[in-house]
Amino acid sequence: MSKKFKFMRSFGRKGYYIALILCAAAIGISGYLYYKTATTPSNPQLSDPQPTLTPGGDMQVDGTLPSGEGTQNHPEDNKDPAKKPMPIGKPVSGETIHDYAMDCLSYNETTRDWRVHNGIDIAAEAGTTVCAAAPGTVYTVYKDDTMGHTVVIRHQDGYVTKYSSLDADIPVAAGDTVSMGTAIGKVANTALLENAIGDHLHFSVTHNDEPMDPAEFFELS
Repeated sequence: MSKKFKFMRSFGRKGYYIALILCAAAIGISGYLYYKTATTPSNPQLSDPQPTLTPGGDMQVDGTLPSGEGTQNHPEDNKDPAKKPMPIGKPVSGETIHDYAMDCLSYNETTRDWRVHNGIDIAAEAGTTVCAAAPGTVYTVYKDDTMGHTVVIRHQDGYVTKYSSLDADIPVAAGDTVSMGTAIGKVANTALLENAIGDHLHFSVTHNDEPMDPAEFFELS
């Protein structure tokens, strides 16, 4: 037998075993890949979330609801309770003898000149009760050199009322809470700047520290 024939015969046997081993390996790899594919979800993000129990015992699914789902936004929940209008009344009965005049000049009988007038003058008999025009808190009570005995009351929303030319006997003090109609003094003629017009109440209003026509203030009620 030639050497060439012996070599081919030996190689043929070895090739057979090599091919057999390769086939077995291929089968093993194929089986492994099939097992992995069968046991692994194709898309992990689509797997069902795991349920958890809330302290109250209700079943709850982990996860976040899409925006706008599961909750309802009621517009009325965001609204502040409507404010009741502030009760306002005239501080004393009587005739208004001088009107508010901050955008024009008004003649002053006492000083005999023309000047602005930051309030209204209401004529009334001396001793007539003067009342708080609206609920609030007494800010200060003092004697003004030109406007006489004066009471200042602070109200809601930045309103302040001032009552001048009062009698010296004033029944309220700073810090007192008053309602509309609470007695805060009596009509007199203590305003030296306006004493030519006789007994009266000088009533003025400011809103956020700006002068305001008392007639407009009365209309707020």
